Amino acid sequence: MKVGVIGSGTMGSGIAQIAATDGCEVSLYDINKEALDVSKVKLEKILNRLIEKGRIDTDKKAFIQSNISYISDLSGLSQSDIVIEAIVENLDIKKKVFSELEALVSGDCILASNTSSLSITSIAAACTNPSRFIGIHFFNPAPLMKLVEIIPSIQTSQGTLDKSLMIINGWGKTTVIAKDTPGFIVNKVARPFYGEATKILEEQDQNQVNMSLIDLAMKTKGFRMGPFELMDFIGNDVNYTVSETVYKAFYYDGRYRPSIAQKRLSEAGYLGRKTNRGWYDYGPDAVQKESIPDLDYIERVGDRIVAMLINEAADTLFRKIATKEHIDLAMTKGVNYPKGLFAWADEIGIKTCVDIMDGLYNLYREERYRCSPLLRKMAAQNEKFYEEKI
Repeated sequence: MKVGVIGSGTMGSGIAQIAATDGCEVSLYDINKEALDVSKVKLEKILNRLIEKGRIDTDKKAFIQSNISYISDLSGLSQSDIVIEAIVENLDIKKKVFSELEALVSGDCILASNTSSLSITSIAAACTNPSRFIGIHFFNPAPLMKLVEIIPSIQTSQGTLDKSLMIINGWGKTTVIAKDTPGFIVNKVARPFYGEATKILEEQDQNQVNMSLIDLAMKTKGFRMGPFELMDFIGNDVNYTVSETVYKAFYYDGRYRPSIAQKRLSEAGYLGRKTNRGWYDYGPDAVQKESIPDLDYIERVGDRIVAMLINEAADTLFRKIATKEHIDLAMTKGVNYPKGLFAWADEIGIKTCVDIMDGLYNLYREERYRCSPLLRKMAAQNEKFYEEKI
C-alpha cells in the first residue's frame, strides 16, 4: 500500500513511522526541506533507541527507513492509496492543501485529516468528491499510543469508512468511531479535567502548593499525571487552543469556557516543559515546594472533577456522538484514564454523580454544571451503564 503523509512535524513523522513499520510505501511531504531533514534525523534516533531496548533489530530499522521517502513536491503523493494530513490546525490552510491534492491523486485515494478539533465536514467541503474524505485522529506520540479516532463527516461514504478502519486496524491500532462533533470523543470528554481544575485554582491563590494539591487529588484517583502537570507536558498553547476551539464550536456553551489564567500563561510564553516554565517552574534553579496533604480537600476535589468528566461522557453518549463502549475505550486507550468513565459511574453510583452536579449548579448557577439528562434519568430509574456480570 502507498501512503502519503502531509506534514513532517511530530505527528506526521509518527504516522509515517507507523505505516512504514507495517511495510507500507510512505511518502512524507513537507514544503519545508529543513523540516524533512529534522524528521529524518529524529527517526534515526528513535529507531536506535528501539534497538537499544531490544524492540527491533538493525534489519527492521533498515526496513522502516527504506519504506519512507522524503519529498517537498506535492505531486509526489499522486500514486497514494491514502493521504493523511497532519499540519497546522488552521481550517483555511487545510482546505487549500486538500483542494490542490485532490487534483493530483486518483479517484480511489482516501483523503484524511489528523485534526484534533476542526470540522471534518468543513474540510471535506473543499473537495469536489467529499465522499472519500474522513478524519483519522492519532494521539501523541503516534507510534506508542494505541487509540485512533475515526471521524466520518456527513459526506463520507460507507466504503471510505470501512476501508479506513481496515487500514488503521491493520496497523495494529485500536479504533473508535466518533460523530463529527467539536473535540470528537477525547478532546470533548477531557475538557473538565483541565477546565474544572483551573476553575478551582482561580478561586484560590494561584501558587504551586494549591496546584500540586489539585494534581495530587487526581493522581490519588489513579490518573498518571495531574491536570497542571499534564497541561505543562502538552503545552499550554496547544491545550488552550483546543479548549478555545471546542468552546467556539459549541456556540460558546459555558461548559467549555477556557481558563483566563491559562490564556495569560500562553500569552506570556509560559508554555510548560518546552519553555521551562508553565504552571510550574522547570528551570535549573526552581525550588519545588512541598505541600501538606489535606485529605478532605483532596477527596472533594477529586470527586468533583471525576463527576464532571462522567457528566461530559454521559452528554457525549446522550448526543449519540459515540457508543458507551467506544467512549470508555477512547478515554482509557487515548489518554490513559485509570478506568472507563461509565464503568466509574456505575462504581460511584449514578445518583451520587447527579448529586455532585446539582450541588455545584446550586452553588454557582453556571451552565458548566448542567447535569446530563441521561444521568438524571438513569439515577431516577436506578439504572447502571453496564449490567453486572454473574
